[in-house]
Amino acid sequence: MMSRFWWVNHNQTARQEIDGQYLWSPKTESNGARSEFYNNLRRAAPGDIVLSYSEQAVRYVGRVTDFAFTAPKPEEFKNTGAYWNQEGWLLPVYWTPLAPTVSPKALIGKLGPLLPARYSPIHQTTGSGNQKAYLASISPDVFRTIVAGTAFNGDALLRGGANSLTYEVVNEMLEDAVERRILEDMQLEETVKKSVIQARRGQGKFRANVETIERSCRLTGVTNPALLIASHIKPWRLCRSAQERLDGMNGLLLTPDADHLFDRGFISFADDGEVLVSSRVDKTDLQRLGFEQLAMQRFGFAEAPAVWRAGAFSPPQQGYLAQHRTDVFVI
Repeated sequence: MMSRFWWVNHNQTARQEIDGQYLWSPKTESNGARSEFYNNLRRAAPGDIVLSYSEQAVRYVGRVTDFAFTAPKPEEFKNTGAYWNQEGWLLPVYWTPLAPTVSPKALIGKLGPLLPARYSPIHQTTGSGNQKAYLASISPDVFRTIVAGTAFNGDALLRGGANSLTYEVVNEMLEDAVERRILEDMQLEETVKKSVIQARRGQGKFRANVETIERSCRLTGVTNPALLIASHIKPWRLCRSAQERLDGMNGLLLTPDADHLFDRGFISFADDGEVLVSSRVDKTDLQRLGFEQLAMQRFGFAEAPAVWRAGAFSPPQQGYLAQHRTDVFVI
């Protein structure tokens, strides 16, 4: 898959995002409306290139190192964007400085005709940053025009850098923070705290509750309990209550590989049981994991079944799956 090019306007949060090696946005505007610029964080993929624009200049070039995932507003933002929703998309990006920095206004004669007609990051005539524009898709020609005559560490950019903000690392940090809050919650009984914390690893009461509903892996059909993981549909860290974290309807029994695909959002399920495969999953990787049928379905092989269904889900499960498709599934 060819890399895409992006442009981010982040005057308010550039220092935090450059230092932290990421981009972050709310999921919606403050009025609840969807934003194309925010949705673009979910469209960016590892290997994509990003131009960082702040204080009227392009100052950094970045390379996306992982797919975006749900994360709370970074603490280092402090009061910046006080009206933003507290839950958003975090996109890991490795940044390297651009020297000298580039003023788009000085190049607007060349840049203007190359900018997208809709959702442009800057005005096609003045070169000023467009209001509400955050992460915008740009053409390779825009990128080449900006970086012509500049220097940046291309070797580091191609390698992606040593970005520590992977999904696994951030997920562990967020779950640790949730666990601390649970332990400090004076309203929860100690037995409930213990059950909720065990549920983080798919153990204890949560697993027992899931096993009263699910009998096998929805993806592979494996029935041996020793080979199955009790996996939350709505992630443990995103649950709002102990009840959600222990609810058997919020769980599936999955083999380890299927659990990883589901947890990371590379697969999901429709309410009727149709297996949904992310467009970002490589066919060869699916085959190497042993999911030949998924690979065939995802890439439209003639011999593949029209739809792979895992059995319909109950209404309570459907509610959790809707959140998985919205907040976890990689589009």
